[in-house]
Amino acid sequence: MSAHLLQQAITERAQARPEAAAVLAEDAAPLTYGELDAGSNRLAHMLRELGCRRGDRVVLLMPKSPQAIMSLIGVLKADAAYVPLDTAGPAPRLARMLEVCGCHSILAAGSAAPILREALARATLAQRPLIGWLDAGRPWDGDPPPAFTAADLDGLPATPVESLNSDTDLAHILFTSGSTGLPKGVMITHRSVLRFLEWAWKYFGISQSDRASQHSPLHFDLSTFDIFSTLGAGAELHLTPSGVNLLPHKMGQYIRKARLTQWFSVPSVLNLMAKLDVVRPGDFPDLRRVMWCGEVLPTPTLIHWMRRLPHARFTNLYGPTEATIASSYYTVPRCPAHERDPIPIGTACDGEELMILDDEMRPVRDGEIGNLYIGGVGLSPGYWNDPEKTRSVFLPRPGGAGLDERVYRTGDLGRRGADGLLYFAGRTDTQIKSRGYRIELGEIESALNALPGLRECAVVAVRTEGFEGWMICCAYVTARGANIPPSALRQSLRFLTAEAQSSASTPRLASGPVLT
Repeated sequence: MSAHLLQQAITERAQARPEAAAVLAEDAAPLTYGELDAGSNRLAHMLRELGCRRGDRVVLLMPKSPQAIMSLIGVLKADAAYVPLDTAGPAPRLARMLEVCGCHSILAAGSAAPILREALARATLAQRPLIGWLDAGRPWDGDPPPAFTAADLDGLPATPVESLNSDTDLAHILFTSGSTGLPKGVMITHRSVLRFLEWAWKYFGISQSDRASQHSPLHFDLSTFDIFSTLGAGAELHLTPSGVNLLPHKMGQYIRKARLTQWFSVPSVLNLMAKLDVVRPGDFPDLRRVMWCGEVLPTPTLIHWMRRLPHARFTNLYGPTEATIASSYYTVPRCPAHERDPIPIGTACDGEELMILDDEMRPVRDGEIGNLYIGGVGLSPGYWNDPEKTRSVFLPRPGGAGLDERVYRTGDLGRRGADGLLYFAGRTDTQIKSRGYRIELGEIESALNALPGLRECAVVAVRTEGFEGWMICCAYVTARGANIPPSALRQSLRFLTAEAQSSASTPRLASGPVLT
């Protein structure tokens, strides 16, 4: 593929198959590749006419919809970077993100008007952004009036806009939570996304025959893969309805009805569907690939899925937003034999490197737990308008120097197994020390999640004045009809070090027991 910008790959597909379905949603007519290309061109012309220039930021405050997908592509065609924000987020947080990104304009639709007005009233902005109201079915009410509406785009040319961007220009900025509570804007370039897509298209064999899910919100980095790997391959992008996200049985019905060939989500979705026994043996016959990223998938959940879908290929992807979608992968070769077998994060994707280093940034021996660092083509340039935070986590590669020799400190812990594969070992910020021993709270959660009948659990550490210095507390919810006494949870921790095991009385809460 000759594209060096994300939108060019989609344009090539539109030119080859303009009548093919591109974006499908349950509450809207399918959007064809030709319509997607023409509509995004019109928006790019409008943004250019309003003074949007190379490198400007354009905020998307829209619910997931065909219009939203068309809009973000139009922003890219205008040589700008799109900044997707959560329409359900609190106004003070939205105001802060508007202050940080300093956007040229805001594209909004749906129920976004009230929160947008409140955020604009709260924000201290050097220049007030223009508003494009792109909801044809709902008029904008109130001040400030929009600079343009969806109807204004109809009369604009559908011809391409000349691009000045290079692959090192920003494609988007994704905000993540900061440890201080202030949002961080992660900058992602066209090159970083395209390098990952080139690997993914080849490895997964994504083609125009695919029908791929788009489950994650647009402000999550998983959506980057969903949108551009699908549309860049000429496949169908199916927007999962927001109303089914918390209804696992409805989600199962949707996957069957859409005849999806590819599913990609955070593990919690797969976990909930497994806990409620949604998936039937031989279910989803069209589903060829199941992928997850963003958190640890409990091995019992993977076993549940693999036993019911022997025809599908299951792949664990690992990587933070700062490293563009994912940096490593592991396709599970066979159903795990034991519920306590950990799922590796695997090996590095093409152009990526994962390193496990000690506190002095020296390599640790195989089997030892260390700090996980990432290097390679996927690294973000850093955090928008925050050089201090950028310098604190994007560091010179040990033994190297220069911008191209950086590594990112993930805050994750990892180890390399005897099989040569990498394994996630928790977070540095969830690790505590008690009596000189390091205890990883995530390891305790993983052990408890393997217990049959346990739906969800959370483990926290509370400071005490006692000898240990910490009290480890667990809250858990059982599946309907299951009765798990605290003694069973303690027994499930017998494989861990004695320091990580709990021993105290068990108060009760309405939401379920709490083990301390």
